[in-house]
Amino acid sequence: MRKATVKRETRETQIELSINLDGKGRYSVDTPVGFLSHMVETLSKHSLIDINIMATGDIHVSHHHTVEDVGIVLGTAIKEALGDKKGIRRFGFAVIPMDEALSLCSIDLSGRPLLFYDDLGLRGKITEFDFELMEEFFKGLTLSAGITVHLKALSGKNLHHIAESMTKAFAVALRQAVEIDPRREGSPSTKGTLD
Repeated sequence: MRKATVKRETRETQIELSINLDGKGRYSVDTPVGFLSHMVETLSKHSLIDINIMATGDIHVSHHHTVEDVGIVLGTAIKEALGDKKGIRRFGFAVIPMDEALSLCSIDLSGRPLLFYDDLGLRGKITEFDFELMEEFFKGLTLSAGITVHLKALSGKNLHHIAESMTKAFAVALRQAVEIDPRREGSPSTKGTLD
């Protein structure tokens, strides 16, 4: 089973997370940032990755530390659960609408941590959540997972819709990339490894 449990405790956040890459999209998410919880639930549902998370953080200072650290812990768990990556599809791609918003995501589970992110340069709040923290979440996740991600909002006006379409696009692309390909033998790389 491709599962992982990761704990991270700092002076700013305390996070415990477990995932199952071969799940059904079931989740139990408890963070002090409501919109972050909603996005992690959305990611779980559309990637079919089971995610259980309990997080606390210094939200009296800012949501930033909690959002970033949840991304880091989730990325670390994905990397651990993938193991040697033998037999995976490796690549995933999705273009997902959410009402007027449209987002694109392309993922390569390459072992090379790179995030190319474009949210149309929009700024503002979704309730108490700073929209710009979406990039911090995906940056933390991408770099700690050691993957390449291109995530781009193609259109949209409503920040909630844009954030949700970006998260769903990431989730669907990730679902494809982590899946086991029944035709694949060994590593999906001419180098023989994705480390």
